[in-house]
Amino acid sequence: MIKGILRFIIAVIFILSGFVKAVDLVGFSFKMEEYFSPAVFNMPFFEKFALLFSIIVVVLELFLGFMLLLKIKLKFTLSALIALCIFFGFLTFYSAYYNVVTDCGCFGDAIKFTPWQSFFKDVILLLGLIILFALYRKEFIKNNTKESTGKLKFGILGIFSLIMIYIMAQGIMHEPMIDFRDYKIGTDIAGEKEKINKNPSEYKTFYSLKNQKTGEVLKVNQDDYIKETKYWEDGSPWKIEEGKNESKIIKEGYKSEIVKFKIEDPTGNDLTDTIIKAPKAILVFSYHPKDVSSELIQRIEAKVNTQKDAVIYGVSTDPNTFKTIKNAMMDGTAIKTIARSNPFVLILQNGKIVDKQPSKDYIK
Repeated sequence: MIKGILRFIIAVIFILSGFVKAVDLVGFSFKMEEYFSPAVFNMPFFEKFALLFSIIVVVLELFLGFMLLLKIKLKFTLSALIALCIFFGFLTFYSAYYNVVTDCGCFGDAIKFTPWQSFFKDVILLLGLIILFALYRKEFIKNNTKESTGKLKFGILGIFSLIMIYIMAQGIMHEPMIDFRDYKIGTDIAGEKEKINKNPSEYKTFYSLKNQKTGEVLKVNQDDYIKETKYWEDGSPWKIEEGKNESKIIKEGYKSEIVKFKIEDPTGNDLTDTIIKAPKAILVFSYHPKDVSSELIQRIEAKVNTQKDAVIYGVSTDPNTFKTIKNAMMDGTAIKTIARSNPFVLILQNGKIVDKQPSKDYIK
């Protein structure tokens, strides 16, 4: 009874974790790119394979989780899940210890975990899997040649596979079928901005100070640093260690990815208010403008230019991306939070998202 309940709980966790990432595989691939980046594992040559690696990880989570739920090839399934959990545990521990990837994307955009929360979740899962392996070990020996893997179970697994393949394909080729992001259709960007402004998060800088005489190292927040003259007066042995200062949150405000929605013209003038206050705005986003063909850009521009009543901007990381519509700038990571394809079209009415489409769907 206990092992059955434990098996069910762990299986459901893996299936849910895989599902929320399967719905938005492109978004998960952006997270994989972070791990491959120079700031983390310094393997930029793998970045172009991020989507492939994402598919492999999600498929393993989904199918191993479902096999555990149906009790198919139990010894193999538990062994594979233990290996997968060790792999995830290494990634999340590395992220937490070195503070390099602030959100592992374990449950996509549906549930946010801090790096340490992700690591402890993986540890608990690993312990649960090891306990399950021990509880079922007698069955491995007893049913070594005739483990319960009937046709019905494989049929259910096959149907599940087809459904998940369809969901993953839709997310890659179009938009996620279920949108867990803050930029889903119906989101009032103007309203979200107002909530953020009314309840902002507060941060403090913590200086790393080293005593030049004793070698002692202290972490001191900005207020204490100013108050205590011993840290900065003439002749003080305390010196700030360059590159080791940290900004830490001291008050959690209203949380929303909309805080990153800031669009500027190529000279640095803020266009955000103009865009979200317009009766209608059409924004064409590109996070990798160099990867977009000039022919596709021309077709998108021709389509949006027919919308005479709209405020139109092409938003990218390069001020010369678009030729017949106004160029605007936005951080590449912030664009990826909005756009799951390159290019991507977002349509606003009075600051509310009313439509969004990959550019290839928009120009059809």
